[in-house]
Amino acid sequence: MNQARHVPVMLQRCLDLLAPALAEPGAVVVDCTLGLGGHSEALLSTFPAVRLIALDRDKEALRLSGERLAVHGDRATLVHAVYDELPEVLARLGIPKVQGVLFDLGVSSMQLDEADRGFAYSQDSPLDMRMDQSAGVSAAEVLNTYPPGELVRILRAYGEEKQAKRIVSAVVREREKEPFSHSARLVELIRDALPQAAKRTGGNPAKRTFQALRIEVNGELSVLEHAIPAAVKTLAVGGRIAVLSYHSLEDRLVKQVFAAGAANTAPPGLPVVPERYQPRLALLTRGAELPTEEEVAENRRAAPARLRGARRIREDAS
Repeated sequence: MNQARHVPVMLQRCLDLLAPALAEPGAVVVDCTLGLGGHSEALLSTFPAVRLIALDRDKEALRLSGERLAVHGDRATLVHAVYDELPEVLARLGIPKVQGVLFDLGVSSMQLDEADRGFAYSQDSPLDMRMDQSAGVSAAEVLNTYPPGELVRILRAYGEEKQAKRIVSAVVREREKEPFSHSARLVELIRDALPQAAKRTGGNPAKRTFQALRIEVNGELSVLEHAIPAAVKTLAVGGRIAVLSYHSLEDRLVKQVFAAGAANTAPPGLPVVPERYQPRLALLTRGAELPTEEEVAENRRAAPARLRGARRIREDAS
């Protein structure tokens, strides 16, 4: 595995957003999406006093990152866990609050580059798509066993695919002849199912379907719905969170959690707003920040990235 190919997205901006919180002695930062360890390595190198907790559901990513981060010794604790399990992980480690949290919600370059994982539509591979290959159902099982109505819902909700019905009709017809097992057959089916006009926009026509299957297989949105509020809760006052999203569904979810935390929840007309109604968060980004043109030119995987940050300014109302 060539780690040189792995370029962390919006790295300097993430470090800058988290920096004020990580300067204090004894600071703990959590990388909720370790991947190949690019962001984690930069956090350990940039903030020499910080302790890092890093989570990943992919055992191969943990192994490779463990080798990469070994030089930092016991400053790095790597944990096999899904990121919505953060509160349990911290409780096990005896860490009540943290100063920084980072999420990079993209599929890791390792998973995209390794042919047998089935994430990429550009090469033929088994339709697996599980981030943790020791658990859950594969993309092939979803395609071969889900009722047509459920497949349409998934493609529309998670892939924002306007041609979901056409694609699913073709899938159902084909799976009766022979179950799906590899990605090339699915890519070809999608190309054949789409009208000409739909093929001319937005890159590879299979992209949205593959995204939808990946989200379904890994329960990504439901995990994220729990994970972002849970991560905010783990922040000490003054702590900071940065989240990199790669499609509008993720970004919308992050935006909603941050906006709710930054809102004044007092009933209208109160002359003085009691503590329990005051905002818990202050937003650190105006809307979502985008990568620079230079970064996108160097690293095409950065193109869809959206970065949002927030700072904890108050404890939760008890």
